Amino acid sequence: MPKLSIDLVSDVVCPWCFVGTHRLDRVLAALGKERPDLEVSLHHHPFELMPGTPRAGTNIPQMLQKKYGVAPEKMWARVHAAAAESDLALDLEKQQLAFPTIPAHTLARLGRETGVEHAIVLDLYEAYFRRAEDIADPERLVAIAAQHGLDPERARAFVTDEKELEATRVEARIWQQHGVTGVPFFVFAEKLAFSGAQPEDVIRKVIDRALALHQPS
Repeated sequence: MPKLSIDLVSDVVCPWCFVGTHRLDRVLAALGKERPDLEVSLHHHPFELMPGTPRAGTNIPQMLQKKYGVAPEKMWARVHAAAAESDLALDLEKQQLAFPTIPAHTLARLGRETGVEHAIVLDLYEAYFRRAEDIADPERLVAIAAQHGLDPERARAFVTDEKELEATRVEARIWQQHGVTGVPFFVFAEKLAFSGAQPEDVIRKVIDRALALHQPS
């Protein structure tokens, strides 16, 4: 059976990561129809887009205005247009705060054990961008965990355990040491990589190249 490994480095408060992940899902869905025998292994890896974010959150419009000197609405419009190209409806004005994301990434790590990591990440995007929820709140994370069959008490202990939180930070630092400075960042078959929310046709071409590398000569 042909196999394809995908590593995706991202942050759940990054709108471009949401767009990029959505595009990847669309490409994989189409590929699955063409090649039902293909086994895809997708793993998420943490990145802190805004390290040092206070627990109470950072005001996103103010931060964008100060950092880039551009009206946030103009920056959001670019993301909205890109999302719409892939049938993803976004309204970034809903969420005015950025929260620390290490606890959310830690929950995704827990989800790896039972193969629900990707589903949890998708729910984190939905909770943050569509419902403007506080995804640093342990109880919100526990609720998401329970929706995917994880034991609530274990999830609560996991996302509040400083050792587990530090393990997530270490994983994030490792990817940075490997040269990942911006997200989303994709690695296919441990050989081909690109950054950014690339168009779906680009994603498909890279996947096809990755699969070709495993074909017998």
